[in-house]
Amino acid sequence: MIAFVAGRVAALAPDGAVVEVGGVGLSVQCSPATLAGLRIGEPAHLPTSLVVREDSLTLYGFADEDERVVFELLQTASGVGPRLAQAMLAVHSPDALRQAIATEDLAALTQVPGIGRKGAQRIALDLKDRLGAVRGQPGGPTRRTGPAYASWRDQLHGALLGLGWSGREADEGVASAAPYAEAATAAGDAPDVGALLKVALRSLSRA
Repeated sequence: MIAFVAGRVAALAPDGAVVEVGGVGLSVQCSPATLAGLRIGEPAHLPTSLVVREDSLTLYGFADEDERVVFELLQTASGVGPRLAQAMLAVHSPDALRQAIATEDLAALTQVPGIGRKGAQRIALDLKDRLGAVRGQPGGPTRRTGPAYASWRDQLHGALLGLGWSGREADEGVASAAPYAEAATAAGDAPDVGALLKVALRSLSRA
């Protein structure tokens, strides 16, 4: 198993990064919040999880070790594969997922594209007591942020497409998040793509 990758960021895309390690470029699938902490040409250290399939080897990267652990535990639930586990971590922080599952907050779980009410009930039942105790404040910021490799609009749009929304829906999601991004920019802060993704998903779920 590849426990982590450490090296220079060679390229970034809406759904992943290429990290140069010993002259080899490793493609790592990452959530928008993790990607927001990376910049091309700068060093990165990403805990990883290697998913082996008959026809593919996919390396998933995370902002910290806790995200990696939760990613792997999520897949012990019936019907949850790596793509859905990554989508869950794109929408919710590890602590928010712990809280939602511990309290059987189905509304929070169904914010994730691909999870309906029955699926949320099954996940809550399968994972109850498996994810451990909440480590911080579930509603507080738990993801790192950093210079974005492209505009927040590009990152958010690509993330929504990756989660299965259509191009038109992705455009609508970006528009709904725009006031929050502009407010952050006006305050001198870089827009938090992870937080904007939550806003966009809430808006699309209500549509």
